[in-house]
Amino acid sequence: MMKTIHSVCFVGAGTMGCFNALMAASAGHREVLYDISDHVLRQGPDALQEMADSLVAFGFFTADIIPDALQRIVFEADLKKAISGVDLISESVAENIDIKRTVHQQLDQLCDEKTILTTNTSALLVTDIEVAVGRSDAFAALHSHLGSRLIDIVGGANTSQEIIDTLCRYVESIEGYPLVLKKPYPGYVLNAMLGPVLTLSMMLVIENVSTIEQIDSAWMFHFKAPMEPFGMMDLFGLNVVNDSWKKNNLDARAKQLKPKIIHFLSPFITGDELGMKTGKGFYHYPNPSYQRDGFVDTDSSSEFIYQALLVTLIENAIVLADRDVASPEGIDMAWKVGTHLQDGPFELLNALGLANFLSLHAQSVELGLSSSGLAETVGSYLKRVG
Repeated sequence: MMKTIHSVCFVGAGTMGCFNALMAASAGHREVLYDISDHVLRQGPDALQEMADSLVAFGFFTADIIPDALQRIVFEADLKKAISGVDLISESVAENIDIKRTVHQQLDQLCDEKTILTTNTSALLVTDIEVAVGRSDAFAALHSHLGSRLIDIVGGANTSQEIIDTLCRYVESIEGYPLVLKKPYPGYVLNAMLGPVLTLSMMLVIENVSTIEQIDSAWMFHFKAPMEPFGMMDLFGLNVVNDSWKKNNLDARAKQLKPKIIHFLSPFITGDELGMKTGKGFYHYPNPSYQRDGFVDTDSSSEFIYQALLVTLIENAIVLADRDVASPEGIDMAWKVGTHLQDGPFELLNALGLANFLSLHAQSVELGLSSSGLAETVGSYLKRVG
């Protein structure tokens, strides 16, 4: 019989641990937040309140549910006490394979037999970590996105279907949207599409093709979006974006772009201009210019910028479908829930038409805006599905 999750321990009380705890507590669950750092635990209540206020301002929560939600979250410095009797453990510690394996080995030894063990890793694969876990049939990735109700669920080599189904029910119980991936994949689904879009946005600025404001204005106008590429990066934290480029598991194209991206981000990092959390990044907060009247301006470069970003989005959605990571419907859902936009990449492709897309894609490859290495994948997939 499928179990129901009533209590959760979030291991790691940083940004994602706090976000996940708030999301669960707002739905009525009682949560425990554990961290190895006494400083983090002391600052925990203030950090939770600050995040809750930001999420209310963002429209993610309504203000009336926050007081009760905060009362349902308990901080604990003793790991054994923190995980005692809970139904689910969600780990959000540093994105380091050795640290994660050590933590999961310890959790596996200490937690109750009934407890489901999950990782919220964004940079590693569930299969990278499961070797440290004895209960690999009850271990999975449960990956959330800051400011979104999309939650990825990815089983490892031995994860049982019952565990996957239980995690889906849990995500739905906290008013989330579960997306079960068919296989582990770097960047899951949303980030595998959004990452290349953000990369292209930065490269357009680096190569003096467009300005930050022109790119964000074009995005907001054509996609009817409340937030745009550089605003998103401010939300994530420019240090997080920068750290993602310092990883060693980048593909060949990313390795070529890495020095330029790191150089572009460097002044923001050294100046502690990390985005929303520091009050300044690509924009100033609160009241960034992209939220003001008159920011969106459809100048002559708007269509070119839009088409370049659109092609990159659709191209990477096709790669996900071609590699059987998720269905086109699941990919569209991930994009719409994760970005709060009306149309997914396959819906945009259908509206654009195959002939028009292939023409734009060929132009993007010629201009160096799209990877020539993906052209064959895109062409063969579209030919196969008609």
